Amino acid sequence: MSSSDGARSESAGNGETVVEALGITKSFDDVVALDHVDLDLTRGEVHALLGENGAGKTTISNVLAGIYRPDSGIIRLDGEERHFRSPAAAVEAGIGMVHQHFRLIQPMTVAENIHLGWRDTPRLITRRMLEERTAGVMDEVGLRVNAAAEIWQLSVGEQQRVEITRTLARGARILILDEPTAVLTAQEARELFGVMRSLVAGGRTVVFISHKLNEVLEVSDRITVLRGGRKVVTRPTLGATPRELARLMTGEEREVVRDARSAPGDRPLLQIEGVTARGARGFMALRFVSITVNAGEIVGVAGVSGNGQTELAEVVAGLRRVELGRVVVDGADLTRSSSRRIADAGVGHIPEDRLGVGLVRTAQVRDNAVLRNYWSPENSGRITLRRGRIAEFARKLVDAARVQTPSIHSPAGYLSGGNQQRLIAGREALVAKRVFIANQPTRGLDVRSTEDVRGSLLEKRAAGCAVLLISDDLDEILQLSDRIVVMYEGRVLGEFQRGEADREQIGLLMGGHAGEAASEGR
Repeated sequence: MSSSDGARSESAGNGETVVEALGITKSFDDVVALDHVDLDLTRGEVHALLGENGAGKTTISNVLAGIYRPDSGIIRLDGEERHFRSPAAAVEAGIGMVHQHFRLIQPMTVAENIHLGWRDTPRLITRRMLEERTAGVMDEVGLRVNAAAEIWQLSVGEQQRVEITRTLARGARILILDEPTAVLTAQEARELFGVMRSLVAGGRTVVFISHKLNEVLEVSDRITVLRGGRKVVTRPTLGATPRELARLMTGEEREVVRDARSAPGDRPLLQIEGVTARGARGFMALRFVSITVNAGEIVGVAGVSGNGQTELAEVVAGLRRVELGRVVVDGADLTRSSSRRIADAGVGHIPEDRLGVGLVRTAQVRDNAVLRNYWSPENSGRITLRRGRIAEFARKLVDAARVQTPSIHSPAGYLSGGNQQRLIAGREALVAKRVFIANQPTRGLDVRSTEDVRGSLLEKRAAGCAVLLISDDLDEILQLSDRIVVMYEGRVLGEFQRGEADREQIGLLMGGHAGEAASEGR
């Protein structure tokens, strides 16, 4: 038995049912998101909700949290039927949800965010008293963040702790975490798992929504699998295997993406030469970064989020100004070129923020599909767009990228996260004739979507494209990359060939311990 299994056996739920959802149905227009779903939660357990994008995990959670009202079905809390008309009513009853996209006020302090909208906040109180009350709450729940810090100053992991603390402070006995590790480093995820086990040991119930099978197996006590808005099974975690769970999620046997890898060429298609650039808040985010990617090569960029990776991708894509250095694509200096000219030069870009940068959520799938091609002669005349050709272009892209959508005229914001990412990856792959930048391309995606996106990267590599892969997932970097560079505080600290990559040395460099990594390598 593993240590995690031992922890589960000691702290698993005592069998007392605290929440029952019976026959829950929910539709949005003509799309059935939940079809008579049953779910029960017991006291003192981590209950994982597993399924592909669009399977209904977040929808059933939103129903429990009072965000959505079900079309039919009932919810029982502690044996009593309840009807939550708002999230506030659910929180008052003891059910709280921490969303994948945080709802914190960035310019306000941790203490102010904790107390904002909380009925127990005194009407007259000093800043110091707010911070002292916040420290007391954090001591009680076992989470630590500087109460005086403003939210924008915190790491993503610290912001998540604030969200959890705020929810627990309001009396949540059932805590729903929606994709909580999607934006966390491996170390932050382990710390979160420790918090989850501590909460359930104290009698709370945690609902853990995730696509990552290894995480579900590590931390949960029971697993409910949803597929296509229906419940497939609820089963104990003990004895479950990744292969079995993947089959339950997709309804079919899935093979891991295999790569018939040939040697990369020696023709440099992307040359980043001594690049220095500032971040969004004016600080120096990149410091003399030099990276070369050859034709038919994937170079992976490893590093803890926030160490210049996003700025690096934006510099190459023409979204961020270069202060020093050059960006050269297939011999052409594009350092100060517009993003349109860079796209015309054959550079595709999957951005880290698919909603904020990659898509226009309110625009139709058709218009999002053609965002990078609408000015081409095929899609545009001298004065007007060729609407018929654009629609045909969009249909072909949707089919090729396996985007599941009711219509190309549906708003892109209605798509699940996996389908949004498929749309972006397919669109940018068409642009990427020479260089493909993929920044966190599979973050928050399910098994099938992850394989599809990784497959598109391997296809571009096989076609002779230069691929720059930026990912917080070290396993993904190790699996796909021909070479790996490690970034820390805006600098490249080390480089490894595929066969020489050492996970421990890479981890040390990611933490800024260059000297220790060099000692390990000797």
